[in-house]
Amino acid sequence: MVPPEKRKGDLPPVKEAYRNIAKIAVPSVIEMVFMSLIGSVDVIMIAPLGYEAIAAVGLAGQPRMLMMSLFFAMNIGVTAIVARRKGQELPEEANQTLRNSLELIIALSVVILTFALAFSRPLMKIAGAQPDTIVQANEYFRILVYFLPVNAMTMCINAAQRGIGNTKMTMYVNLTANIVNIVFDYIFIYRLNLGVAGDAWATGIGFTVGFIMCLVSLFGKKSGGAFLRLSFRDSWRLKKDTVLSIVRVGGNAMIEQISIRIGFFAYAIIVANLGTEAFAAHQVGMQFLNISYNFGDGIGVAGTSLVGQMLGRERPDLATVYGKCSQRLALTVSLILASLIVVFRSPLAGIFLNPSDPANAVTFPLAASILIMVALFQPIQTSNVVISGCLRGAGDNLHVALVMIICVVGIRPTLAALSIYAFGFGLFGAWGASLIDMIMRLTLMYKRFNSGKWQSKKV
Repeated sequence: MVPPEKRKGDLPPVKEAYRNIAKIAVPSVIEMVFMSLIGSVDVIMIAPLGYEAIAAVGLAGQPRMLMMSLFFAMNIGVTAIVARRKGQELPEEANQTLRNSLELIIALSVVILTFALAFSRPLMKIAGAQPDTIVQANEYFRILVYFLPVNAMTMCINAAQRGIGNTKMTMYVNLTANIVNIVFDYIFIYRLNLGVAGDAWATGIGFTVGFIMCLVSLFGKKSGGAFLRLSFRDSWRLKKDTVLSIVRVGGNAMIEQISIRIGFFAYAIIVANLGTEAFAAHQVGMQFLNISYNFGDGIGVAGTSLVGQMLGRERPDLATVYGKCSQRLALTVSLILASLIVVFRSPLAGIFLNPSDPANAVTFPLAASILIMVALFQPIQTSNVVISGCLRGAGDNLHVALVMIICVVGIRPTLAALSIYAFGFGLFGAWGASLIDMIMRLTLMYKRFNSGKWQSKKV
């Protein structure tokens, strides 16, 4: 994996390298896949309310993710910086990064929350909400906005934990939060008949439980010997060098995150204009694409953490080894997933849509067919996620951002619009545009990784 002239010391045996990746990746994969599965259960519980309810929840998703893009970007920076400090054995600097990040997030979240509440209904209209979905989408969106600060701070703490490889902690936090969400979903939707609003309140309660668990992990007595810990006795003043480091690494990621959210938002608007039935089928496909994405994302977390830590130890050769091992593992997993999706596409679509219901006469077969496209995405999407994660772990966020701008903001919505409006390919044309976007991303990311230029990035 590494030419002899580029080796800085002994390299671990292949089995040991995969074992080190697995220690971080397995809890992360379990966490993220189960989160997606629970998220799908969330949609399943809404499904009896009608395909309008499914579409309403989906419509609220992209504006919300656009708002969260600033926090996603900062968290990418937090993970990269904390991983590097872990490799350098500088716990105080890692904790300073976490404290300052949390303070910045609180300030940002208050501003974004205020804006979102003021313009919630126009945002839903821009997202493509129709008269049969606008009320439910707006209600769902506004409730979740109230929990934005709690959700953002939880994500920040989890990002720092992933940087040091403590994916077991993030797994416990997110699984517990999502199980709580499902329990309250049942109570609010089926017992109290609160509909889509009940689903939103259940999600918010889950966010709150996760946040409390994160605080306990950092402030609790058992955290005293941990690499990451917080105390009110520590200095909570913003430190210029720390903030600049967060901004420098997270700033490029912010360009990336805002760009891709705008791109995804534009893409979702184009798909939503195909009509509520087509958008509902699209949402079913997206459920399985998100679940499979999280297999790659979980492995990518291991790549991000280990690449950052190895560069902190000034061992770019080891960073390359772990990056390549992560990619190979992800490709193997993706081929298995693709096969399963093709074979079981109809039963999988049936989880969300009852094929015997006349109301689903158009939506069900369309959703089952879209799952073939989901299968085609697997090796490309999973490899892409892992390679970009390795580049982020090295702090090479500017390159990742530029690739995302070109592909997600430029190529995807443009090709989707052409395929739908100019050529009349409908929903399949939109998914084909996404596939071309991912192929372009993978090509550019892979070329960058092989160049080795990411190894010289300073964090």
